[in-house]
Amino acid sequence: MKRLAILFSALLFMFALGGCGVTDSATSKSEQVVKEDTEQPESTDTIESEAGQPVNTVDESKSNDVADNSDEEMTKGGSNALVVYFSRTGEQYGVGVIDKGNTAIVADMIVDLTGADSYEVLPEEDYYPYTYEGLTDIAKQEQNDNARPAIRDAVPDLSGYDTIFVGAPVWWGDWPMIMYTFFEENADALAGKTLIPFSTHAGSGLSGFDSKLSKALPDSTVGTGLAIEGTDAQNDQTAVKEKVSGWLTEFGY
Repeated sequence: MKRLAILFSALLFMFALGGCGVTDSATSKSEQVVKEDTEQPESTDTIESEAGQPVNTVDESKSNDVADNSDEEMTKGGSNALVVYFSRTGEQYGVGVIDKGNTAIVADMIVDLTGADSYEVLPEEDYYPYTYEGLTDIAKQEQNDNARPAIRDAVPDLSGYDTIFVGAPVWWGDWPMIMYTFFEENADALAGKTLIPFSTHAGSGLSGFDSKLSKALPDSTVGTGLAIEGTDAQNDQTAVKEKVSGWLTEFGY
């Protein structure tokens, strides 16, 4: 009996030690799970904050810039600016037959970006050939004769315009002669205005449009000109509009 009592006491003691070991192990695992669960959301919140906040800030800044620029363009453009241009369709060098002239394309971009009015110089008698070779022959003949082709439509009242963009294709390294008709017939109205030339060309650039404009209209202020290749005006209008936009910033648009 005494031996049985001792054996029974030993078994009870071992059972108690085993129970304490299981409880400690469960507590350790529980603490590890709780620690992982509480750390993970903190990491996720940090990533969202760093990735999300700058995007929102940039978007708001861009939105404000666009709104401000839009208002500024409307104030500086509109009836205070005019685009005067001469342009031709038909067969053109490097681009084939076109139904919208290279200079007309650039002129429309200026109008879109500034809110300016526009006036197209059209000949009273349109004897210009449809073919490129024929057109160059007529252009050369007009230049040799120092011709002044008549303009068909009445020129708008220029008194309300401060800035006038003036554009044309380069014909034999010069303005088309019909543009000299415009300059000379409106010299008094253009006096004191800021005139900004632009050209479309097949490799000759601005061809001194600015200096020739200053000579023709010495009482006007001539701004920095822009030259656009005709092939780009027809085939790469996105890039051309970016170039036009950058050029216009020089004049506050």
